[in-house]
Amino acid sequence: MFGKSITDRSSNVKGLHAALKKVFIDGEAGTTGLQVRERLAERTDIEIISPPFELRKDEATRKKYLNEADAVILCLPDAASVEAESWIDEENDRTVLIDASTAFRTNDDWVYGFPEMDEKQRIAIKESKRISNPGCYPTGFIGIIRPLVLAELISPGTPLTVNAISGYSGGGKGLIEIYESGDAEPWGAYGFGLVRR
Repeated sequence: MFGKSITDRSSNVKGLHAALKKVFIDGEAGTTGLQVRERLAERTDIEIISPPFELRKDEATRKKYLNEADAVILCLPDAASVEAESWIDEENDRTVLIDASTAFRTNDDWVYGFPEMDEKQRIAIKESKRISNPGCYPTGFIGIIRPLVLAELISPGTPLTVNAISGYSGGGKGLIEIYESGDAEPWGAYGFGLVRR
């Protein structure tokens, strides 16, 4: 899986490889990265580039792949995403970064990756080189509430509370292991520190 590009299915199409966009998933061995890779694996219009498995955490290798790719999907913890973004060369105005963490969600230099927000959002995403992933809870909340605000059925700033429940994968590898062990309770809670990002 790692260290290989996914282009074999299209190798019989003459000249196609020259047109393929290179995509690097930084953090492809993690929970989110594996899911992203799985979703992109069947596409024949892109080439997923991956470093050798033993070099996937090597700083110099990651910098090289970050700057060689046409698009990079950062599947990293917040601090690691911020660090990876700083490794994009100043003269590199080509590489598009899509961040799956919470690091850039409220950063004005990044476009919020939720095209359904309004008519202009899809265009802003398409034209941006820095796109932040909205995440599951914001997507659900904004998807329900924003149309009501735009229709002036709810005033901006109205205090609202949403009770939400996620799947077990929201707790990361630790909770996934507990659930898949067979010893899990039917439902469980986490994040009692109230620091959900």
